[in-house]
Amino acid sequence: TSYVNYDKLRSNLDIVKKRLSRPLTLSEKIVYGHLDDAQNQEIDRGRTYLRLRPDRVAMQDATAQMAMLQFISSGLPRVAVPSTIHCDHLIEAQIGGEKDLARAKDINQEVYTFLSSAGAKYGVGFWKPGSGIIHQIILENYAYPGVMLIGTDSHTPNGGGLGAICIGVGGADAVDVMAGIPWELKCPKVIGVKLTGALSGWTSPKDIILKVAGILTVKGGTGAIVEYHGPGVDSISCTGMATICNMGAEIGATTSVFPYNHRMKTYLEKTGRGEIAALADENADLLVPDEGCEYDQIIELNLNELKPHINGPFTPDYAHPVSSIGATAKEKGWPLEIKVGLIGSCTNSSYEDMGRSASLAKQALDKGLKCKAEFTVTPGSEQIRATIERDGYSKIFHDVGGIVLANACGPCIGQWDRRDVKKGEKNTIVTSFNRNFTARNDANPATHAFVTSPEVVTALAIAGTLDFNPETDFLTAANGEKFKLEPPFGDELPAKDFDPGQDTYQHPPPDGSSLSVDVNPTSNRLQLLEPFDKWSGKDLEDMKVLIKVKGKCTTDHISAAGPWLKFRGHLDNISNNMLIGAVNSENDAINKIKNRLTGEFGGVPDVARHYKA
Repeated sequence: TSYVNYDKLRSNLDIVKKRLSRPLTLSEKIVYGHLDDAQNQEIDRGRTYLRLRPDRVAMQDATAQMAMLQFISSGLPRVAVPSTIHCDHLIEAQIGGEKDLARAKDINQEVYTFLSSAGAKYGVGFWKPGSGIIHQIILENYAYPGVMLIGTDSHTPNGGGLGAICIGVGGADAVDVMAGIPWELKCPKVIGVKLTGALSGWTSPKDIILKVAGILTVKGGTGAIVEYHGPGVDSISCTGMATICNMGAEIGATTSVFPYNHRMKTYLEKTGRGEIAALADENADLLVPDEGCEYDQIIELNLNELKPHINGPFTPDYAHPVSSIGATAKEKGWPLEIKVGLIGSCTNSSYEDMGRSASLAKQALDKGLKCKAEFTVTPGSEQIRATIERDGYSKIFHDVGGIVLANACGPCIGQWDRRDVKKGEKNTIVTSFNRNFTARNDANPATHAFVTSPEVVTALAIAGTLDFNPETDFLTAANGEKFKLEPPFGDELPAKDFDPGQDTYQHPPPDGSSLSVDVNPTSNRLQLLEPFDKWSGKDLEDMKVLIKVKGKCTTDHISAAGPWLKFRGHLDNISNNMLIGAVNSENDAINKIKNRLTGEFGGVPDVARHYKA
C-alpha cells in the first residue's frame, strides 16, 4: 500500500472537475488524475497533448536492454519511480518448460547478467527468467484500480482488467518517466463499450474482444481508450477483463479499462493485496465513470446473444463465429486440418482459462481420446504454473497429449523452434494468443493462424479440424459411441489460494551506487550508447524519404521479434531489422526500396546505412 496514492488522484480531479464542469468517464478520471499541472493543462480529447506523471514503469527483457542503456547514459543515479524488468521474451519453445528455460539461461546469460546488475545499481526490480510473462506479473503484483503504469510492450493494457490505466510505450518514453520527466500523451478520445446480459456456456471473455476487433478493425481504436461499462461487466472475472483489455492493442487502442467491481476486489484479496482492495472500496467514486459522462463513440454488445468467435487468418480483426469457420475455410481454401493448438500467452493464461480448458481435456480423456493436433500450454506466471500443477490441471494436459512450455512468451512472439512442418508448407494452427500476422508465430508465411479462446482451441485440438463446432457437433469416443462436449467450466480463482512456486524476484538494494554494470566492448548483443556529435547549428534540408509504408504498420512490421530479439541491446545490429517487414508503397514489395542517390534498389537498412554514411 505504500505505493497506492488516491489522495493525489482526488486532489487533481477536484481541480479538473471545477475547470471542465462536466461528468467524466473512468479513463478521464485516471488520466487527468495523473496530470503534471492540473490547473493549467489544456484538456481537449483528440487534440491537446497532456503532460502526465505515471506511477510505475515495467519493461520486458527485450525492450529493457535499450531502455537501461539509455538510462545509464543519462548519468542519473537511481530511477525516479518504482520500476521493474521482466525476463519473458528470450526463452525459445522447443522441448518443454524446464529444458527450454535452462537453454535460454545459458544462451542469454550475458543479457540477463546485464539487466540484473543494471537493475540492482539503478533501483529497478528484476524478475528472473522463468518468473512469467510481464503482463501476468503486473496483474498479480503491481496493477490496482486507478494506477497509471507504462510498460515497454504493446500488451501492457492487460492491467485494465484491474481498473488500471496501463499503456504500452517505447523504451525512450519509459526512460523519460524513470528519469522523473513528465510523459506526453495526446489526450485520448474515449470509446464506450456497453455490455448487457451475461456470459454463459461456450462464450468467454475472449469472444468480447474478438467481436469488438471485428467491429472496430485493427485501426478503429487508434488515439482512443476503450472503456467497458454496463450491467454485463459483472459476469466477467477479473482475469477475463484483463484478456479483453490485453487484445485491445490489436485495434490500435491507447489502452482499455474496466470499472472497479467485486470481481476485482476478490482478485486483489486472493493475490495478497486485501489492503489495497479496502482502499479502493473507500475511493470507489474515483474508480467508476460519472453518471451522464459522454463517449466519442458507443458500441453495445448483448452477452446473452454473443457466440464463440475465431479470428484470422493473417489478421486479428477478421472475425468469424466458430459455427461458420469450417464452411468459410472450405470456401477460401484454408487448410481444415489443425496441426497445432496452443493455449496460454499474456492474453489467456489465467487460472480460470487453464481450468476451463482442462475441463474439456478431461472429458476427452474420459472417453478414451487424446488431442488429434499437437497441443501446447504456456502458463502466464510461475504462480499459475505451480498452482495448476498442484491442482491437477497440468497432468490432464499432459495425459491428453499436451506439452507445458516455460512461463514465457514463447510461440506467441515467434520464440518457437517449430519442426512439424517445413517453411512454406501451407498449414493451420489455432491459438489463444492476440496477434496472428503473417509468419509471426513460426516464421512460416504459409501458416494460417487463427486466434480464439483457450476453450475453443482445446476443443479444436481434440477434434483436429477447423470444421468442428463444439456447441453442436459430436466426437467419436474410443469405443465408437458419439458424444458432445459439455460446455467448459473452471473456477475463477483457486479454492486453496495460489501456490507462489519458486521465488524468482530480485529486489534492488537500498543503495546501488557502489555496484558496477559491465558491457563487453566486443559483444554482439549489448552495446553502450555513444553520445551524438554536437549539432552544427544548421538545419538538415532536402532530406530523402527512406520509405513510405503501405497498409499495416504495427510493431511487428517496424521491428519484428523472433530471431531479432537477441539484438535488442545492440543498436547497430538491431538496425538491420528496421522496417524489413513493411510493404513499400512505391512497388508493393517488402524490404526493397529505391536508393535515391544511386537509383538502385536495396533493403531498407542497407539504403539507410548508405544515406547515413
